[in-house]
Amino acid sequence: MTTRRLDRDQRNAFLAALLGWTMDAFDYFIVVLVYADIAADFDVSKERVAFLTTATLLMRPVGALLFGLWADRVGRRVPLIVNVLSYSTVGFLCAFAPNLTVLIVLRFLYGIGMGGEWGLGAALAMEKIPTERRGFFSGLLQEGYSFGYLMAAAAYLVLHQGFDLSWRWLFALSILPALVSLLIRSRVEESAVWKESREQLKVTRSSFRDVFLDGAIVRRFIYLIVLMTAFNWMSHGTQDVYPTFLKATDQGGAGLGETTALVIAMIYNVGAIIGGLTFGSLSQRYGRRYTIAFCAVLGLPIVPLFAFSSTAGWLALGAFLMQFFVQGAWGVIPAHLTELSPDAIRGFYPGVTYQLGNLFAALNLPIQEHLASAHSYPFALTVTIVPVLVVVAVITVLGQEARGIEFGGKRADPAPARR
Repeated sequence: MTTRRLDRDQRNAFLAALLGWTMDAFDYFIVVLVYADIAADFDVSKERVAFLTTATLLMRPVGALLFGLWADRVGRRVPLIVNVLSYSTVGFLCAFAPNLTVLIVLRFLYGIGMGGEWGLGAALAMEKIPTERRGFFSGLLQEGYSFGYLMAAAAYLVLHQGFDLSWRWLFALSILPALVSLLIRSRVEESAVWKESREQLKVTRSSFRDVFLDGAIVRRFIYLIVLMTAFNWMSHGTQDVYPTFLKATDQGGAGLGETTALVIAMIYNVGAIIGGLTFGSLSQRYGRRYTIAFCAVLGLPIVPLFAFSSTAGWLALGAFLMQFFVQGAWGVIPAHLTELSPDAIRGFYPGVTYQLGNLFAALNLPIQEHLASAHSYPFALTVTIVPVLVVVAVITVLGQEARGIEFGGKRADPAPARR
């Protein structure tokens, strides 16, 4: 098979989606890294401040719905520009929150922007990327999430540890790379696939409702919500509480120094990036479902190393391997969800299923903190990770895939879609 090179517009579209998702993750993981500092600053418990992540996750489906419907009506380009303006502004304002209540309100608003970003960015990028290269670029796009986490850890290490600046500076400076994403996004052309789908709707005199309410489309929509709920539990369950676990000196925490914990966070995000690129690419050859299930199953024997190790070296290895497989599975998702989405509602369909899954996983961090308080951090990590790895593998294999489908209706891969 001939591998087509990306042209300028394809590169700009993909880079804009990657940067947008990276900066979304950067801002989200700032909260994960500093919520203990925020708790101390506002003199409230860590469990209360942990609701900041829940506030963001709760509103992401709203953003996916609003921006997705808008993008399917007017195209991808303008909603994506408005989206990056909205979330970068709100993220910047978090630096000036006078109390926890105001910060929670701002994180609710931020969640709307974050919810709109992934679905639109993935739709635009995957619609423009050549079909035979979709797996690799799916992995690279999704690992914008890990790039963002890596950047947040590095920024925290430099600004907070190196220059002794407060958590507010991290939010204030996050607006700069977001504006770079805006500049690139303004140069991207509209999706040709979206234009074709709009013409097809006119010819057939169909509407969004006609497409969405097809029985098979509704059943698949429900299935993908269940799948993405499991995926988000897997991701947040292995990431959100982990920096706190590494630093905690009580409740079974590893008791590492702040700098050591941040270095480990950077190491496991490197593992995540390598995993996403590796398994995203392999899914092009071996299929989306089996690649995901393979990653989930191989994550199971890593749990003891990940949760119960007592030295920095073993914890770094366990975290690296865990994120290699967890984000390896995630690397398949942009391609998998967009391929299973009808052309006419691709702005709405993958983003809403993804973010509704996030909604149902939104209480992950408070639940893990509660379990850690009642038992220990290793216990909390184990009882939330092991079941969900099994569930991800089973649900994925029981589903379907459309690897190789050519957006617009044709199939580029001679192999039929598997059930």
